[in-house]
Amino acid sequence: MIASTRVVNVRQMCPNDFGAVVEIEQRNAKHAWTKQQISESLQCTQVLIVDQKLAGFVVLRTIIDQAELQNISIHNDYQLLGYGEYLLNHGINNLANSVNQVYLEVRVSNFSAIRLYNKMGFLEMGQRRDYYPTEFGREDALTMCLGIV
Repeated sequence: MIASTRVVNVRQMCPNDFGAVVEIEQRNAKHAWTKQQISESLQCTQVLIVDQKLAGFVVLRTIIDQAELQNISIHNDYQLLGYGEYLLNHGINNLANSVNQVYLEVRVSNFSAIRLYNKMGFLEMGQRRDYYPTEFGREDALTMCLGIV
């Protein structure tokens, strides 16, 4: 669904991207990562650039032969246009060759994210009870895994 007239690029996050990443995270997440968490993830964050504007980011942390999707967020102006799938595919396809599995946790109420992960081949492994904070208490997380061949 990405418009072919747009110039789309994914690259490693750099310090100059910090403000835009913080803005997207704070806008989209009810319990957003702190600036310190974002700063500490700089080395494992890739950003999506659409027509020279930072439109999203993905945080994939690698540990030996596994990766964990820790965060992904797309600016509101670019949501529902295929950019989340594009960015996540790019991130997964550019992991080290030694990585053979990608894990994630997702709020059970985040239906659009779950739909994307299912579409990409992630399989549900289980649930973590009361994993995420909410305005009214706690919410469960689904744990999902993608095997990479």
